[in-house]
Amino acid sequence: MIRSHADGDSGQFLSIAEHIADEAARSGKTKVAEDISAAVRRAKLKSSQVNRPTPITAARGELAGLMRVTYPDVRLSDLVVGPDLQRRLRRLVREHDEAEALKAKDLQPRRKFLFSGPPGTGKSMTAAAIAGELGLPLLTVLLDGVITKFMGETAAKLRLVFDAMSATRGVYLFDEVDALASRRGSDNDIGEARRMLNSFLQFLEDDTSGSIVVAATNLRSLLDPAIFRRFDTAFVYEKPSSSEARQVLANHLPGFELDALDWGLIDERTMGLSQADLAAAAADAARDAVLDNSSVLTTQFLCQALADRTTIHVDMAPGR
Repeated sequence: MIRSHADGDSGQFLSIAEHIADEAARSGKTKVAEDISAAVRRAKLKSSQVNRPTPITAARGELAGLMRVTYPDVRLSDLVVGPDLQRRLRRLVREHDEAEALKAKDLQPRRKFLFSGPPGTGKSMTAAAIAGELGLPLLTVLLDGVITKFMGETAAKLRLVFDAMSATRGVYLFDEVDALASRRGSDNDIGEARRMLNSFLQFLEDDTSGSIVVAATNLRSLLDPAIFRRFDTAFVYEKPSSSEARQVLANHLPGFELDALDWGLIDERTMGLSQADLAAAAADAARDAVLDNSSVLTTQFLCQALADRTTIHVDMAPGR
């Protein structure tokens, strides 16, 4: 296996990996076998996409203002979420990895997902991780380019997006989807807003492409009730627990010695902060350590950075 890797013989390398997976399955190590087999499938998919074109082509030039295209390197293992959410996310990726087995029984992998939870809790990162796991492009819908004040124009732009789902398989992310799908009867319910919602609901209902649709919102309560049945399943995100917060901080401080830190004191400072807050605090503390303490990270640096992030949210509280 090492020799085939050194020789650049990817075909032989993957063949040996498949053999190892078979041996693991026969010896009862099913989880190891599944992980290796999934990795092999992704490697084969990526090798077939080396020369892939950018999904937004000249023929669909107008889409350039409606979507941003990336090819993420993020994986589910990079997410810091609870074990149940991690299990459910791995299951949906496996459904697409093994779509042929489902189709043999007239079943289809689930494709439409609603993510809800506070800002910075990993919703957009999950969409990127799904795309990364499956070797698909992530196409983030730019709602400021889609939503207009002109009658019927938003629906026309939405149609372009949904047509692209059929033309180019990918993970399509509608972030802050409440801007498109606020409940009817709300204070801002005007004629064009209703038409926009109805169009979005109809496009979701009619979509039979092979693409994955992810809608994310920080404000689930604002969504129109009719939207929920358009999705195959929903995932609720929460701010990290103390143990999850430790993992987020550790992930963002790979070049520092962390064993000597007072984690009990740090835990007190992480309460109420999102993953995005924790990542920012880790970066702030790292800069302080490099500039002021010969790259030695201390509990004081990290606690101060976490306190500064908490202050940001206090300053943004209603009525201030």
